[in-house]
Amino acid sequence: MSTELPTFTDADLHAYVDQRLDPARRAQIEAWLEGNPAAAERVRAYREQNELLHAAFDGVLEEPVPERVQRPRSARWGWMNYGGLAATLVLGVALGWLVRGESQRALPLSIVLPKQAALAHMVYTPEVMHAVEVGADQEAHLMKWLSKRLGVKVQAPQLQAVGFTLEGGRLLPGEDGPAAQFMYRDTAGLRLTLYLRTGLHNNRETAFRYAKEDAVSVFYWVDGSTAYALSGELDRERLLNVAQAVYKGINP
Repeated sequence: MSTELPTFTDADLHAYVDQRLDPARRAQIEAWLEGNPAAAERVRAYREQNELLHAAFDGVLEEPVPERVQRPRSARWGWMNYGGLAATLVLGVALGWLVRGESQRALPLSIVLPKQAALAHMVYTPEVMHAVEVGADQEAHLMKWLSKRLGVKVQAPQLQAVGFTLEGGRLLPGEDGPAAQFMYRDTAGLRLTLYLRTGLHNNRETAFRYAKEDAVSVFYWVDGSTAYALSGELDRERLLNVAQAVYKGINP
């Protein structure tokens, strides 16, 4: 009788992270994850994403419902109707939080940017076949495509002088629009990612800043209307050296 473990989809992994599986199914996934480090890393990234969402929206759930959207109780409404209304209100509040832009409740760039960059780094650097969406062999096409989507001229700095070669890049969803990620690799197989997003206004965080998200170190800064974040699992001094090379490559 075959003892080969089944494979699981992203939907299964999300259900596992959200604790929506019975014990037997959870045990199957945990056994499968032991032999699939890339999938295990995705699970870790999904958990990190859940923590970020809870941090952003749990407080919103405790806010009182605005009087203008409250409706008098109707005798013909059952508990399912009120449950649906509550879900709609929560979703509306959450969406409203997302589009408030520069309101007082918006999370500052110093919190959002390094977490977004580190999460994207953790999700894609373990990939073998699909680490990038467009490879470095199509660099001209990649730059043209990302420049069009982000609305500014995009270029991937050359980092051979500090030991890293461009592998390619991809388009990502940002906080309020598209973002991009470039991936680099050294001769030992270590990967770095450069995350960038545009459309920033009235930001004064132009100096290099450092953050640590689990094992991922991040240096980030703002140049004009564009924010950059360089992420990697290496020591602070070496990452700073690469970040300085990135800055010089973008501003020759």
